[in-house]
Amino acid sequence: MIDHSGISVTDFDQARTFYEQALAPLGSRFLVQIPPEHTGGIKVGGFGQDSAAFWINEGAKQQPPAHFAFSAQTHAQVDAFYQAAMAAGGTDNGPPGLRPHYHATYYAAFVRDPDGNNIEAVCHAPA
Repeated sequence: MIDHSGISVTDFDQARTFYEQALAPLGSRFLVQIPPEHTGGIKVGGFGQDSAAFWINEGAKQQPPAHFAFSAQTHAQVDAFYQAAMAAGGTDNGPPGLRPHYHATYYAAFVRDPDGNNIEAVCHAPA
């Protein structure tokens, strides 16, 4: 249903580094930075696998903080996302594990990015 989405970040370079590291275990990478002459001088860039599906743009802190759940194919990818996001400066918001109150096979981890947004990796496959 959703083709792409994004958030405002207060420090583009810090956020880019955070998301490059956090999303790498899920197979995503920084794909494109829009030339400043097309953005009025604002830093804008997108992450994804084949096309940019998650965008960041430098600006005011997102209020209220956003929540994004990124798909993982395996529980190991969720675990790796959590470790990478924490190493990149994220803050724990729920370590990897089953969340049976959502669904019996909902395995996820939650991390706050440097701006306080709730970033999640989730796998729906059974263990």
